[in-house]
Amino acid sequence: MSGYRPGPIALFLAFLVAIFLLMPLLAVVPVSFTPSRMLSMPTGELSIRHYRALVDDPRWLDSILLSLRIGIVSSTLATLLALVFGLGIWMFRPRYTAVLVGFVLLPMIVPPVVSAITLYFLLTSMSGIGSVVGYDTWLGVALAHVVVTVPFAVVLILVSLSQVDRRIDLAARGLGASTWERATQVIIPNIKFGIATAWLLSFVLSWEEIGVTLFITSVNAITLPRLMWMGLRDNIDPSIAAISVILILITVTVMTARVVYRRARGAA
Repeated sequence: MSGYRPGPIALFLAFLVAIFLLMPLLAVVPVSFTPSRMLSMPTGELSIRHYRALVDDPRWLDSILLSLRIGIVSSTLATLLALVFGLGIWMFRPRYTAVLVGFVLLPMIVPPVVSAITLYFLLTSMSGIGSVVGYDTWLGVALAHVVVTVPFAVVLILVSLSQVDRRIDLAARGLGASTWERATQVIIPNIKFGIATAWLLSFVLSWEEIGVTLFITSVNAITLPRLMWMGLRDNIDPSIAAISVILILITVTVMTARVVYRRARGAA
């Protein structure tokens, strides 16, 4: 049976839809080269002054490094918590599994403003106990991002576990393996790609999170999305367009490398 091939009309329509969806992203590119100090399209000459501003202004590098630190810590914690929860649900099958899963998924259902206000009061209360973890600290932001990203990691972990054959776990238990050995040597190796996907999604969600961050930061913990938001609110800094182009290039590069790797792996 020959595979289905779309006709020229379908390809043309798909091309138009893709262009329509990409236009907002493509419009950022010429804006990033404007010589004006305001966010506008270049009228004549092009300039890279706003790309130089990303290097000259230490706030951009500091915010990028802070976002990386928060993203790595929060995604790691979120993935570990989701993994422990998922393994407990899958291996022991408690009576109130649906209630437990629903409770963990609450941050995904609750409006972000409600979560932000709740985390604001939590972190301000923690600030009275210590200055390391609390309001306007990078660890406080990381913990808040853990709360926001854990539900997504739990969903991916549970989906991966649902594809594992329970007979291999029963066989390991029948051979005398402990709970720790079954989890680390039997189950986790079979869901390693799901774990990696959960970590990556948690990192991306933490990297771009702005709603909760606005409520729990002030002047010290300025992440990259918050700095971009401040630039749009205060003076519409065209450097935001420059950093957006860089982020788009990084995303396209990663996606292209992934496609090339999968094709090379399939050809081998």
